[in-house]
Amino acid sequence: MKRIFLFLATNIAIMLVLGVSASLLGVNRYLTANGLNLGALLGFAALMGFGGAFISLWMSKPIAKWSTGARVIQQPSNATEAWLMNTVAKQAQRAGIAMPEVAVYEGAPNAFATGATKNASLVAVSTGLLQSMTHEEIEGVLAHEVAHVANGDMVTLTLIQGVVNTFVVFLARVVAYAVDSFIRKDEESSGPGIAFYVTSIVCDLLFGLLASIIVAWFSRQREFRADRGSAQIMGTPRPMIAALRRLGGMEAGELPKNMAASGIAGGGMLSLFSTHPSCEERIAALQRA
Repeated sequence: MKRIFLFLATNIAIMLVLGVSASLLGVNRYLTANGLNLGALLGFAALMGFGGAFISLWMSKPIAKWSTGARVIQQPSNATEAWLMNTVAKQAQRAGIAMPEVAVYEGAPNAFATGATKNASLVAVSTGLLQSMTHEEIEGVLAHEVAHVANGDMVTLTLIQGVVNTFVVFLARVVAYAVDSFIRKDEESSGPGIAFYVTSIVCDLLFGLLASIIVAWFSRQREFRADRGSAQIMGTPRPMIAALRRLGGMEAGELPKNMAASGIAGGGMLSLFSTHPSCEERIAALQRA
């Protein structure tokens, strides 16, 4: 319930901010008496597409902590926490990034990395992962998450999301205007009709579905790259391969929707919509590298 409330509240807040910004900039007035103002529409689409993506990125760390209940280790309280801190510190140094915040949260096996920049990131692991894996396997997982940070994957995925969101908003309204104009071609009244708004909603959903396939494909390539990054940081692919074999035999913990692509494991109803390749595919790729 907490995650659903946070997801809804965050998205409502983002839409309110973007709506006010669009009004202040005047880009929401893309419908004119003479038709579509394509320049204003492109500005509106870019604001909605990139604005939402970058606000979500900027808020990613606090939202991740709140939604998972992750506790950042300020001062290690036991040997496991001290080992986690030391391991991430060594890996971050090898990867050439600032020391990320390290957190632990209650849940089934999973881990994730998030943050707006390479030098202001968070790496979190679940208690389930700590309890079900050996130290070597956990090191492989941590190195995978550190590689995500070093590769700038959070920013890259945000840019990709922003681009596809922009095209979704822009094309949906162009199609909606064309449909509305065709339906109302014999009417004298100016301004869009109900067909414009209905078609906009339908196209937003359909184009958004296609866009999610594109984003998921990029996310899967990002996972392969982070697996290779883990092997480079560790000096061998064996820990990551062992961790993936372990993950393949258990049910990974669910992460909030806006963080699903950040986890060590994940998936979708269909492979096209999956943010992660299968463990078997990832192991095969590491063995070929």
